[in-house]
Amino acid sequence: MNKLLINIKGDKPLWVVFILLASFSFLPVYSSASNLAYLYGDGNTFSYLFKHFIHLSLGFFLMYMVHKIPYRYFRGISILMIPIILVLLAYTIFQPSISDSITNSNRWIRIPIVGFGFQPSTLASIIILIYVARYLSKIKDKLITFSQSILPLWVPVFLTISLILPANFSTSAILFSMVMLLCFLGGYPIKYLIGILSSAVILFSIFILSVKAYPDLFPNRVDTWKSRIENFVDSKETKSNYQIEKAKIAIATGGITGLGPGKSVQKNFLPQSSSDFIFAIIIEEYGLIGGLTLIFLYLWFLFRVIIISNKSNSVFGSLLAIALGIPIVFQALVNMAVAVQLFPVTGQPLPLISNGGTSIWMTCLAIGIIQSVRIGSEISEDEIDENNPLEILKETI
Repeated sequence: MNKLLINIKGDKPLWVVFILLASFSFLPVYSSASNLAYLYGDGNTFSYLFKHFIHLSLGFFLMYMVHKIPYRYFRGISILMIPIILVLLAYTIFQPSISDSITNSNRWIRIPIVGFGFQPSTLASIIILIYVARYLSKIKDKLITFSQSILPLWVPVFLTISLILPANFSTSAILFSMVMLLCFLGGYPIKYLIGILSSAVILFSIFILSVKAYPDLFPNRVDTWKSRIENFVDSKETKSNYQIEKAKIAIATGGITGLGPGKSVQKNFLPQSSSDFIFAIIIEEYGLIGGLTLIFLYLWFLFRVIIISNKSNSVFGSLLAIALGIPIVFQALVNMAVAVQLFPVTGQPLPLISNGGTSIWMTCLAIGIIQSVRIGSEISEDEIDENNPLEILKETI
């Protein structure tokens, strides 16, 4: 254990934030899992707690291994992974549905033997953001035309988003927003971004019209998006608004200090109490104080990411830290906004808190890369091994 701790490098405050979030997550996950235990199990919530422990342990192992990899290698890795994620996304969306609803079956790939589900869209988001950071660092301080950036930049981005969109609008929208923000921060011409935004609106409109004209053409969840937006606009208490109403009751019940650990009542009525609406359960049990503390931790995380980005000795490192750090905080704010009805229901989990394997693993992967950027900021360019095959690959791309 001591050897492991000695080998952990990077930004110490960021490690502290991770430990605090991961440690705290056991309390609301164990508490809110009671509903799932009685609905789908034998009433034993310990199995859900153990599963969450396994997810976090695997996530930490992944993060530890990744943070030892020099971040510059992810330039080449992102290029090699683009065709892989496109194949995974295509397989996921067109795989035979295992139920009448495609809510889950066209988002997930079941991993044989271990029985875990894997959501390729979360991995695809990370790969695309790394790829965009690589491209922006490559063209930094260069004059480029819009046509020159279409094939190397926008074609992979739009292909990936197009394959995510039919089954998961919120993830595709967040990914597109993060790509646009990253391009803006990376100095990509604003006039080109306006053109891309206009093109995205047109393509999205064509997609919606195609789905309405040919609803059985390919799997999609347009009707689900429509109903969620309508329910968000119509604040009346209806069957469709059941989850958000229960979430608001939980938040109102929590008050300033909350009911106490494990004493939530609404966890027994919220179907997604351990994932999408876990923030409502946290406020019910720990009150406004608990909710604000959680927000502070995510903002502290963002603050450290910005510091790591500023300390990086390369453009790619700076953009990479921002590309992978901001989406984590943004996703957390979206999850919280849904719980208090500022956003329509999106299905986005609370990073490192919500129960679920893929979200935890991909968040840990992103943090590991960010830590790699921090470690790399302490290494000068003269220390890079130019004879390393991976370094040669990086230089060729």
